[in-house]
Amino acid sequence: MTAEHTYRQPGTVLTDHRFTVPLDHAHPDGERIQLYAREVVAAGKDPESLPWLLYLEGGPGFGARRFIGRQAWLDRALTEFRVLLLDQRGTGRSTPVNRQTLPLRGGPAQQADYLAHFRSDSIVRDAEAIRPGLTGGAPWTVLGQSFGGFCATHYLGHAPEGLAAVLITGGLPSLTATAEEVYEAAYPRMERKTAAHYARYPMDVERARRIAAHLAVRPAGLPGGHRLTPEAFQSLGILLGSGDGSHQLHYLLEDAFVPAPGGPELSDAFLEGVHALLSFAGHPLYALIHESIYAQDPAVPTGWAADRVRARHPRFDAGTTLAGTEPLLFTAENVHPWHFTTDPALAPLRETAELLAARTGWTPLYDPARLAANEVPVAAAVYHDDLYVDTAHSLETARAIRGLRTWVTDEFEHDGVRAGGSRVLDRLLALVRDEA
Repeated sequence: MTAEHTYRQPGTVLTDHRFTVPLDHAHPDGERIQLYAREVVAAGKDPESLPWLLYLEGGPGFGARRFIGRQAWLDRALTEFRVLLLDQRGTGRSTPVNRQTLPLRGGPAQQADYLAHFRSDSIVRDAEAIRPGLTGGAPWTVLGQSFGGFCATHYLGHAPEGLAAVLITGGLPSLTATAEEVYEAAYPRMERKTAAHYARYPMDVERARRIAAHLAVRPAGLPGGHRLTPEAFQSLGILLGSGDGSHQLHYLLEDAFVPAPGGPELSDAFLEGVHALLSFAGHPLYALIHESIYAQDPAVPTGWAADRVRARHPRFDAGTTLAGTEPLLFTAENVHPWHFTTDPALAPLRETAELLAARTGWTPLYDPARLAANEVPVAAAVYHDDLYVDTAHSLETARAIRGLRTWVTDEFEHDGVRAGGSRVLDRLLALVRDEA
């Protein structure tokens, strides 16, 4: 462990940490990779007197949020914790994975083998590798948002001795569902979220159809070479899972077209906004391993599960919709083969993605028997009709983990720990302490 720099922001003292861990924890004497984490302590507090809280970001593929000062839930956490914001392996400053770095591994086969070590099981073993040097061996509290909650659930079943308590926000995974079952549950939610958006903004029904019809004839080029097709446009539905996402989508659609000499065109402003939302340049790992986070049967590949399930839901087919009169349905965090042809950040990794989709030998991520005997205090915020994590799956898992306490709410969407900030964290801390 190396502490690189200590510096200040409003109300906080931050320290950069570097760690070296095995790429494959089953072979600790083999190749090693670097991890980065940022420690945050409230200004004026003695860090040595505070217990640690480890934050695991959602994803997969996103580095820990870069807070400025005491934003969102961090304000509440800093009243009693020394917080570690970990960039999970492959993200942020932790040996980042992208089209530029992966060729260092070799060809697509070597890249796919490498990426098989970037799921929640490896992330948890990273956390356990760095914990003793930071805490002196004491267990810490883990806060897991979305995919970070998947990691925390793995942590409970595989290294509970490292945990003082676990707080999960929008991230209780099914213990048994396959990738295909996860997406079968997701498409009805996407349809409900689309219907709710159109009920709020009925003028967007025609706007969305008009944009999709335009793209069906003239796919648009986005900044950086991204190709916007009707299917890519539909994936803007990823906005509908956040608290203000429906409003963001509405404002984006209302300014889509401008008059031009050859007739109406999609505006540069619209295309720039779409590119910022759809590009995987900042988080390519998300697209590469997204379906593998659900893979647990060593004999069964994920096989582009979201794409296969979508074919069974023709109402989501843009061509079918445009040939009729139905509203265009939006999709969410599905990853399809065409992402690796339309997005220049992913195109060089297409063959690697195909190999990962065809890969077998995945190991189980959860231990139902150990979770049923759990003794670690656990609380989870479960958001009613969460777009990204199926509520029924989450509640089934909540019943399977001994002692887990839930807060089921429709006050927030999936990003509740950001939107609700300190209130959400305060509620979960009260639950694990039997104060609620």
